[in-house]
Amino acid sequence: MARSNLHFSRLAVSLGLAWLSLLSWVPVRAQGSSPPSSPYASRPEALAFTAQLVEREQLSPDQARQVRETLAQARFLPQVPPLMLPAPAGSPKNWALYRSRFIEPKRIQAGVRFWQQNQATLARAQKRYGVPPDIVVGILGVETLYGQHMGKFRVLDALATLAFDFPPEHPRAAERQAYFQKELAQFLLHQMPAQRLGSYAGATGLSQFMPSSLVQWAVDFDGDGRIDLGTPQKPADAIGSVANYFHAFGWKPGLPTHLPVQIDEAGWQLPGNEDRATLLAPDILPSFSAEQLSSHGVQVQRPQSVGPQDLLALIELQNGEAAPTYVAGTENFYVVTRYNWSSYYAMAVIELGQAVAQARAQKQTTGAAHFKPHRASKNHD
Repeated sequence: MARSNLHFSRLAVSLGLAWLSLLSWVPVRAQGSSPPSSPYASRPEALAFTAQLVEREQLSPDQARQVRETLAQARFLPQVPPLMLPAPAGSPKNWALYRSRFIEPKRIQAGVRFWQQNQATLARAQKRYGVPPDIVVGILGVETLYGQHMGKFRVLDALATLAFDFPPEHPRAAERQAYFQKELAQFLLHQMPAQRLGSYAGATGLSQFMPSSLVQWAVDFDGDGRIDLGTPQKPADAIGSVANYFHAFGWKPGLPTHLPVQIDEAGWQLPGNEDRATLLAPDILPSFSAEQLSSHGVQVQRPQSVGPQDLLALIELQNGEAAPTYVAGTENFYVVTRYNWSSYYAMAVIELGQAVAQARAQKQTTGAAHFKPHRASKNHD
């Protein structure tokens, strides 16, 4: 079952890349040129994009008109393209610093409140999709601090900017621009509100779903007849949608996300170390058994819930000038990275969820210790 789930994830990625190739309609803007200030409706590349979208989807005249009218409202956001550029070359990654931005008191306390207020919904999501509450709580905490920071950009503007004016100096500019063209197409085809707000990359709601994710995985989890991911006071749909997302990508109930490892560091960091190079080559894709990791000098502390056939990935988290942190990521760790293809992000989600769970348990224990029996007895008078 685990292998079939992993195959599903690979297939989903392959299909996504196929979509990107089909939607690479607009060339990356030449470096050094300035985007015009006119609305995108009058831009030649936007007109070509719309025409091909109408033809490929065989839209009716009324549908085509709605697509054009929505795109006509899009405006270029000059502050967005620079935000998409990677960190300057040579900037060391630092897991300890990255972690400190998310595993901190304010976010943990907010997570405890969120869990307390929505424990029945979280439990229902786990029962239906198999995804534990701490993972859902971790995602929503890292993404938006439980709805406190959902973004103030118009999604339409952000997507149009990145679809037609993606920064050409980005090392994967053509691929990334094609991705945002696909997301803009989904936004237009499904007639999403032009005034919807979100991040500078076009993600929206408590769960920060992109338009394609809204279409494929968002669910009406509170049964009110509509999907609402953007109301912090009504987070049920966001909770159910996140759990559904992980379920679709092959979450395996009962499997840990990662395992501790022990490495003989003598020589491990030396240049030309073939064991290190071999184990890090697949990156975050689970590719080795615990026995294979051991043969390359990495001892895995494997619990009974992880079988000898379960595949693992050696995850390296760099700590600037200090020694890296290593864990063995399971297929569930890989599933978390389908939300954001970063091992640092995945670990932040996992550890925030764990920290909230621990703080919640501690609060319940402390509350029990201060419980006064005579207050309960009044309920029986």
